[in-house]
Amino acid sequence: MPRIIPIRDLKDTATISQMCQESNDPIYVTKNGYGDMVIMSMQAYEEKLCLLDVYEKLAEAEEDLEQGRTLDARGDLKSLREKYGI
Repeated sequence: MPRIIPIRDLKDTATISQMCQESNDPIYVTKNGYGDMVIMSMQAYEEKLCLLDVYEKLAEAEEDLEQGRTLDARGDLKSLREKYGI
């Protein structure tokens, strides 16, 4: 279940930091009852960025397939492995 906190709770930074570290889910911050911002741990943020990069690469690959373009799969896999240390 998502955590939602009012903006005034941001004064207690230690508690907010602990909440971020305890879960990979973002914390939604409201201002005057409306969504204002989202906070998450650095680890969760980096994981989201990595997933976004993978999704973008998949979308590009799907488009290439639809257009009949083929790629050097071994070279692409090698570069991804190097980039992500796999």
